[in-house]
Amino acid sequence: MQRPDRAEAEEAVRTLIRWAGDDPTREGLLGTPDRVVRSYEEFFGGYDEDPVGMLERTFEEIEGYDEMVVLRDIRLESHCEHHMVPIIGKAHVAYLPGKRVVGISKLARVVEVYAKRLQIQEKLTAQVANTLQAVLQPRGVAVVMEAAHQCMTTRGVHKHGVTMVTSRMLGAFRDDPRTRQEFLSMIASGGGVRGMDD
Repeated sequence: MQRPDRAEAEEAVRTLIRWAGDDPTREGLLGTPDRVVRSYEEFFGGYDEDPVGMLERTFEEIEGYDEMVVLRDIRLESHCEHHMVPIIGKAHVAYLPGKRVVGISKLARVVEVYAKRLQIQEKLTAQVANTLQAVLQPRGVAVVMEAAHQCMTTRGVHKHGVTMVTSRMLGAFRDDPRTRQEFLSMIASGGGVRGMDD
């Protein structure tokens, strides 16, 4: 797929402004096409980054550490692929190390890279978990995401205060109910998901 150039992207914004019923040449809108395109570069920067590459630098000197590593309340900002409006929430990520660990900032970066693409929350949750499992090869991975979707709160049914929760459990988190419950208790104690036991 070939991307349009910047001029084509800006012209598309002008077309949408005209379609909405306004004049893209009026003073307040003259700079809008440029600003929208720059915003999109930030919103969708995940297409230009490799989440697998981010996880390749790991550490093996872990003194036999084999307990859960949990990073909770990772700010999540994405865009719905159906309406291109924001999805705002948080992600909780855990893994059980095999022989190596990764810097914790990389866990947040993997969430961010996949989030900065047009998404549905179910796919986003699976992508993060599957990538961590494939690259780190831990004994298990758990990802829980909870987010508000503006395609539901600002349009359509207009239901405010609704949060969607998705999870992906792999390895020990899927097979061992005690491991899964330990993770869910950890994220619940931090103000995360409550009452989710499967």
